[in-house]
Amino acid sequence: MFARLIRPALIAAAAMSLSACGINSVPAAEENAKAKWADVETQFQRRANLIPNLAEVAQGAAENERAILTEVTEARARATSINVTGDDLGDPAKMEELAAAQGAMSQGIGRLLASFEAYPQITSTQSFITLQSQLEGTENRIGVALRDYNEAVRQYNTTIRTFPDTIGANIIHGAEPLVPYSAVTEGAEVAPELDLTSN
Repeated sequence: MFARLIRPALIAAAAMSLSACGINSVPAAEENAKAKWADVETQFQRRANLIPNLAEVAQGAAENERAILTEVTEARARATSINVTGDDLGDPAKMEELAAAQGAMSQGIGRLLASFEAYPQITSTQSFITLQSQLEGTENRIGVALRDYNEAVRQYNTTIRTFPDTIGANIIHGAEPLVPYSAVTEGAEVAPELDLTSN
């Protein structure tokens, strides 16, 4: 009788000790980070999808804006050609490449929208106002998605480095740290300068 009671108690104690060693928490944290990355990708795609609309609005713009629009379109092509999957989240070079491409697109969109402010016939149209609102909303969503992703990465990286989860992370899962997204857009601290002398 006593042996029959001890066995379930030992099984329960073993299960509790294993659950405290990262058996479940490490994969759960990793999957959470990957889900947050999927949210980031969705917002990047939303922004990329708005670029053709931006091109449509810019059809009547001056030559200077066409050059910026070409730059934005090329930046979109570069940004959408870089595919970072959940398996790539531990690759710093891949994350840096994506951040640079996305930063170039953000910077180009900002310059183009700022240049449009000089053209009342463009900025007063409903399509421009709607597009500008959508782009601003998308940029905000991207910021929120990136913040959530970086927080999930921080939690995952902390989980795999702290005791007792580090036991399961290293021995069972072979867990590697994930790379947070850090966008450093060159010259982002300086407002875009417009050259309107050609008009």
